Amino acid sequence: MNKSNDKDNRTVTIKRTFNAPINLVWDAWTQSEHIAEWWSPKGIKTKVVEHDFKVGGKWKYIMPMPNGQEFIAEGEYTEIVEFEKIVSSANFRPMTEGVEIQSLFKSNDNKTDFIFNVIHPTEEYKIQQEKMGIMNGWGSVFDRLGELLKNV
Repeated sequence: MNKSNDKDNRTVTIKRTFNAPINLVWDAWTQSEHIAEWWSPKGIKTKVVEHDFKVGGKWKYIMPMPNGQEFIAEGEYTEIVEFEKIVSSANFRPMTEGVEIQSLFKSNDNKTDFIFNVIHPTEEYKIQQEKMGIMNGWGSVFDRLGELLKNV
């Protein structure tokens, strides 16, 4: 097996603990009206075009950028375990294509421990995405999610 393409070497992982019970964090991830409020960098409103939350269901979100272009995020759900896991294929055009995203949830008293994995096709692609600022991008999105959860 090629060590450079081991799953761990191709994965960007972000961990957070949200100060909200798991059912609220789950709702924020699974309901269109909530997704529209946090699934983008600060100052940008997400338009949910499609959100068929079931295995095999497709999702598509559009974020208008300040320069007038649109950033399109889309994929297909491949695994859903209620209050535990959401797995999806994902493309974030024009920057990232052909990745898998995993959202893992664990109840921690009245808080939720959250792990987000972005699995790239190759280690080289993962490194390129890190250089482009994947941690900052998703970090700001999850900051917005944390703020939304405070106000629910």
